[in-house]
Amino acid sequence: MNSWKPNPYAPPFTPRYEDITIVNSLHTITSSSSAWHRPCRRRRSRLIQTCLFVALVLSVIINVTFLYRTGRTLPMDSSYQENEDAFSDGQFNDGVHVVSNGRLAVVRVGDGGRAILTIDVLSSKERVYIEIDGAKIFEDADTDKGRGIHIMVLNQATGSVMAQRIFDTYSPHEDEAMVLFLNMISDKRIVIFAIKDEGTFQLKEQSRNILKSLGSSEVDMLSWRDMWAMVVQKRGSVYGELHHKSPDLSSWGPPLLLQTKIPLSPFEGSECKWPDGEEQRRRRVFCNKVEGYGSVCSCTNPAPVDLSSDYLPNNNIADIPVAVIASNRPQYLYRMLRSLLAAQGANRDMVTVFIDGYFEEPYEITKLFGVKGRQHAPIGVKNARISQHYKASLTATFSLFPNARHAIIVEEDLDVSEDFFSYFSQTVELLEHDDSVYCISAWNDQGYEHTCKDPTLLYRVETMPGLGWLLSKKLYKDELEPNWPTSEKLWDWDMWMRLPEIRKNRECIIPDVSRTFHFGSQGINMNSYFQDLYFKKHTLNNIPNIILKDVNLLHKEAYEDVMHNIIRDSIVLDHSKDPCDETFVPEAKESTSFVMYVKMVNENDYTTWMEFAKCIHVWDLDVRGVHRGSWRLYLRSHPLTVIGFPYSPYALFKPEGIVPIELPTSAVRSGR
Repeated sequence: MNSWKPNPYAPPFTPRYEDITIVNSLHTITSSSSAWHRPCRRRRSRLIQTCLFVALVLSVIINVTFLYRTGRTLPMDSSYQENEDAFSDGQFNDGVHVVSNGRLAVVRVGDGGRAILTIDVLSSKERVYIEIDGAKIFEDADTDKGRGIHIMVLNQATGSVMAQRIFDTYSPHEDEAMVLFLNMISDKRIVIFAIKDEGTFQLKEQSRNILKSLGSSEVDMLSWRDMWAMVVQKRGSVYGELHHKSPDLSSWGPPLLLQTKIPLSPFEGSECKWPDGEEQRRRRVFCNKVEGYGSVCSCTNPAPVDLSSDYLPNNNIADIPVAVIASNRPQYLYRMLRSLLAAQGANRDMVTVFIDGYFEEPYEITKLFGVKGRQHAPIGVKNARISQHYKASLTATFSLFPNARHAIIVEEDLDVSEDFFSYFSQTVELLEHDDSVYCISAWNDQGYEHTCKDPTLLYRVETMPGLGWLLSKKLYKDELEPNWPTSEKLWDWDMWMRLPEIRKNRECIIPDVSRTFHFGSQGINMNSYFQDLYFKKHTLNNIPNIILKDVNLLHKEAYEDVMHNIIRDSIVLDHSKDPCDETFVPEAKESTSFVMYVKMVNENDYTTWMEFAKCIHVWDLDVRGVHRGSWRLYLRSHPLTVIGFPYSPYALFKPEGIVPIELPTSAVRSGR
């Protein structure tokens, strides 16, 4: 600054006066250097304000008119496209394209609110799609899945997508599921059908009859690898049907494109007139968005959704949250929640449904029943995705209920018994006071119709059964959560929990008669054949108010005394007989218990047990239900203890002269 000198050639400073205009939504202020400009500018300002006001009023009128007209033809909301296999393949909407508006798939019914839908349906070997008014709202071009009959349900007044299902009618029982779904659809809905690849191999008479009742004239002629599409209104008109025959057994029918037009029904007659109230409000919202839930949306006799459960006296788990692990199988979730919320002692305020992915229909089901629903973005693929979903759900459960010391975990494909909560209320103290207890499970892996009997009886087992179980927060936070498999590891979370280094010699408590029933036939490790073979014949307790027997004797030391007494009091079976023969366990008094010894040279030698498991038709894919080299179950209605010799510590009870039974792997018996 000390070196600065003024410029003697610079012109003198002269102030300039400029117009400064400040405009906001209410007024305009103008100032000028010349006073005579002001009246003119004020008049111009008022003119501009008047024009803006008129434009604003016209805009409001136009928008209100538009909303009124389109509100009668476009849905306020519509259901998110549901891909039935999304959870099973680790991807959601993989190979399936849905045109969407925001989060919800919608059908646009044309300009000007015209009441006609133009529908195009493609049926072919590799691909199916549905177009409405030129917009492709659904497409399945995945080469690895999507076989069978695709069904989409539209609202007859708005054209909105209310449901979408795939039934693999090449596989057993899928046609039965399709019949159930079609029967659950409300009358007058628009139903669209299309076959991809093959859809007739397991299409039995009952399913063909219901398609005929909907108006099909081609269903009796449908055969191996034919292509077929149909658009109907349930209990209404048939708008179109097309069928292309396959030329021979090694070929597919040529692709077909069914094109039809459908008039929309008046909006006023498409809704039920339920009375006011919170329950009916939730019902109305649900039934206007989704379809396929039968009596819950009945106009005349709707099924209750506020399910009442009996009071549970001496409830020791009233403050324990219930985490429902869910994906995109909404019909499973609906069935599960009806079962859970009707069980004695149920409290919907303690139930949270965790949905793996942002799927609309499962979330709508949580709102229908008034339980909490939480959604999160999937992490990982296939088994890893399921594993990460469990971890996220468990972590969130203990965050939502920070004072909870335990949590009950159930999956969306389980029914629960009426005494489900009573069972955990009577056993929770074992988890609290016995460090050797890993978990309490409501499921017995060996609890089939012919191998269990006593709903008051409990066992200790070294394997973690899952399928409805009680977990301590301390175990999860201290051990499981920090070491949970990361998303790049394609591990099953339950198999990981069974690892010796994770389980650490602890055991789970299980019932003789299960308090859950696995009904799901779709999933990453599940299909209808597997469900029939290993789960369908499990027993679910149906006796209420069961008082469990000698719960205090399930503590580690006491249980050893129980085992010793059972073995001492049991009759040794004739080891010279074939254990796979039906008469191996003889007829005897009902209270008679038996014991048998099988070869087991070390902790990993399960050869004879696995072959025996095949013989008696129980779980035989890996070792379940074992306790210190022994198994307990019922056979021919009698308690039977199977002891591995010489490995099991109970082998010392084997009488002299008894040769342990050995069934080599080569002696595989016939299937179930």
